[in-house]
Amino acid sequence: MLILLGFLIVFVSVFGSFVALGGHFGALYQPFEFLLIGGAALGAYVASNNGKSIKSLLQAIPGVFRRSPYSKDMYMQIMAVLYVLLNKSRRDGLISIEDDIETPEESDIFAEYPLVLRDPLVMEFITDYFRLMISGNMSAFEIETLMDEEIETHRAEQQVPADALHTVADALPAFGIVAAVLGVIKALASVDQPPAILADLISKAMVGTFLGILLAYGFVGPVGWSMGRRVAASSKVLECIKVTLLASMNGYPPQLAVEFGRKVLFSYHRPSFIELEEHVRDTRSSARKSEQGTS
Repeated sequence: MLILLGFLIVFVSVFGSFVALGGHFGALYQPFEFLLIGGAALGAYVASNNGKSIKSLLQAIPGVFRRSPYSKDMYMQIMAVLYVLLNKSRRDGLISIEDDIETPEESDIFAEYPLVLRDPLVMEFITDYFRLMISGNMSAFEIETLMDEEIETHRAEQQVPADALHTVADALPAFGIVAAVLGVIKALASVDQPPAILADLISKAMVGTFLGILLAYGFVGPVGWSMGRRVAASSKVLECIKVTLLASMNGYPPQLAVEFGRKVLFSYHRPSFIELEEHVRDTRSSARKSEQGTS
């Protein structure tokens, strides 16, 4: 929702200042300038992208106006479920978590962590690599290489809409200049008209430059940056899972493995060492109670 607040601040600051200085909104109402600039930007975007890129942009835009799912609570649940799975596999063998991995929607373990269960990206990453660990046919080095490739592929794919919007934002001022030049050409073609009419035509031409710059840096650019931050957050959650699983494969106990995962998180979402330790302790107690209840 911060992006909507930012848009409001931009709108009020620019147009409020214009009115306060004695300007009139009527002078800025130039629908054909909007059509020229917006249509040219849209056409350039369509021409430089394919159907998949356009579809990914349409899918990514609604997420910009929602809170990121990768909050501190989400990370705590991820590390908790990883701890439970790693602890169970360390105690009873990897084969003991096979049912949880193959049918996570029916797993009592995953049912305790709804934020994780509802995120298809996280669930796919966790279950895929636990399957590889259960198979026992790949070394930690091989799995790490595969994880790196998958995370990089995810980052590159999800970054496409953000990069496309950055390109559009860079082009909008130029399209604003195109609109202004056409307006000046129209004004020069009417050089025989009275000064008042010429001044009106030139002022309308300048609106094009104004709109192009405003749309680029006040609206389209911020949306692109917001998308980029969401891509970074989704990539970071995969890195957290990766580091945790690799630490376990290299022989570290579950409690220390999740500490490895904690260290790679961004500082503003990273739980403290004490918070994570207490959370793991609570998770361990809940797991014991669950096992006692089923026995």
